This record gives sequence, C-alpha cells and structure tokens, in this order.
Amino acid sequence: MPEPRILVTLCTYNERDNVRQLVPEIRRILPGADVLVIDDNSPDGTGQVADELTAADTHVRAIHRAGKEGLGTATLAGFRDAIANKYDFVLNMDADFSHDPQYLPAVVEGMSRADVSIGSRYVPGGGIEGWGPLRHFMSRGINWYARLLLGLSTRDNSGAYRCYRVSKLAQIDFDRVRAQGYAFQEEILYRCRLVGCRFAETPIVFRERRYGASKINLRESAVALWIIFRLSLEKPRSDSPRE
Repeated sequence: MPEPRILVTLCTYNERDNVRQLVPEIRRILPGADVLVIDDNSPDGTGQVADELTAADTHVRAIHRAGKEGLGTATLAGFRDAIANKYDFVLNMDADFSHDPQYLPAVVEGMSRADVSIGSRYVPGGGIEGWGPLRHFMSRGINWYARLLLGLSTRDNSGAYRCYRVSKLAQIDFDRVRAQGYAFQEEILYRCRLVGCRFAETPIVFRERRYGASKINLRESAVALWIIFRLSLEKPRSDSPRE
C-alpha cells in the first residue's frame, strides 16, 4: 500500500524561536509529510520565519491570517486545507515544543486502528513535566467534565497532539463548531464521535514550552466549561454516532 499523505499543522502566535527549530525537526522525523504553519499575524515575526522556511523547503507552506482569531479557527483552517488538498491524515501539534516531535511516528501509527489518534498525557506511560498544582487541577477537571457531559471515552480530551483521518473530518459541518479557543479540542472530539470515528491514545510526555509564555488562563478555562455545557444540551437531538 502507498504511504499515506500527511499534513502536519502548526497554529502559531508569537512562536518565532520555536517554529524556526520545530519545522526542520518535524521534516527530519516525518520526511514524507508536509508542514503547514497557520499564523495569526504574530507581531514577533513568526510569519516571516514561516516564509523563510517555505522558501527553503517545498514541503513547507504557510497561511497568514489577518489577526488573532483563535486556536480553534486556526485548526479548522488546517483541516480545510487538508480536505481541499486530499491528504489522508492531518496531524496537529503545538508549536512550542511542549509536544515533542519524537512522538510523531507513534501518533501516526495509531491511525492503523483508529480515525483519531491522540498523543495522550493520561494513559499509562504518559505524563506532564513543568506544571504546578493549579494547571494539573484545571486539566484533570476539564477532561473529567468533557467525558461526563459529552460522552467521550478518551482520557486526554484537551490536548492538541492528534492525528485525524481526513475523510472523516470531511463529514463534519465545521460551520456548526462553536469554540474558537481552547474548548475546540473537546468539541472536535465530540463532533468526530458523532460521525462514527474510532479513537486511539498513545502515551506522550508533555513538557512546558521552550520559549515564550503560555496562553492558557482561567478565562479560557471558564469559556471552555461553558461551551462544553452548551454542547451537552444538543445531545438529545444529535448524540447518535453515525456508522
């Protein structure tokens, strides 16, 4: 069988130093994959770095958006690109080295038994380095909340290190997606579940970013809780997964 066509997407805002190192590392570990940088007009020059990488490697492309429109909409832009360009898999990861590229082959291998393969912090062998008690509490809490309200069986519903089968994403109506920020991670798993996706989790160790500051805060967490609650109200009408 031919090798699957893979698109790796990086959603960026002020990630210049990370992107400059991460893109070549992805290309080294997954030499057959293409990389798409989706930049929200970063004032630190991330977009210019992406253009330099694009000029140096035909397997690297960039999308420049007008402003900071949110992680969810940036990820959807990557999904739409993968569908339009007929990739088999689209793999999204954080652009700050918190998602170690060494796990890329294992996440892709998970697609042999699933439609969504999750690099998971919360299965045996997975873990987190560099967090304080509050971050652990927030993450554990929102993952429990998403499982309870959205009927998800996966352990890590808030992480972004994931590979998706593009043909299944094409069955989702992206215009119905509510979340623009970090709640997107839980919502897209729920919508994948509704179109009959199979899920697999492979362990990763999440490490705090190399450069820059985290963009997650209590406000984002509160918005995520509200969006997940709103989605749970749709379940009586739309919670029968399609085969």
